[in-house]
Amino acid sequence: MESSRTVVRAVTAQLVVSRTYSQPLCMRLRYEPADPYVVRAAFFVHSDEPVEWVLGRDLLADGLNGCAGDGEVRIWSAAGRGDESIYIALGSSAGTALLEVPVQDISSFLQDTQALVPRGTESGLIDWDAELAHLLPRG
Repeated sequence: MESSRTVVRAVTAQLVVSRTYSQPLCMRLRYEPADPYVVRAAFFVHSDEPVEWVLGRDLLADGLNGCAGDGEVRIWSAAGRGDESIYIALGSSAGTALLEVPVQDISSFLQDTQALVPRGTESGLIDWDAELAHLLPRG
């Protein structure tokens, strides 16, 4: 589903449990121009409330072409090696999750976000005065 102000896409990912076993997982990607550098990824597991991660849109795009990220979020593509998947590793103090997502789903989602806000133009959408006012102490 898509509006002029938001891009939302439901994707079926695979939660990789071992080399021989994975479990389907519903993932919802959401992009809003009001927060132009961010993609929100909500994962629906065994509860009504999703687990949400905030991913950099550039990080997701860079992961389509190779390895991107370090620390808590790492993304890489296996496309071109007989596998049309992108892998997203999410780590926290609770553990690590490895997700396998079809490259075409991520690529299509990112194309829609870039039609709304082209890469490199994000800073023009930020109210820098409001951001500074939020960061600086009120005196």
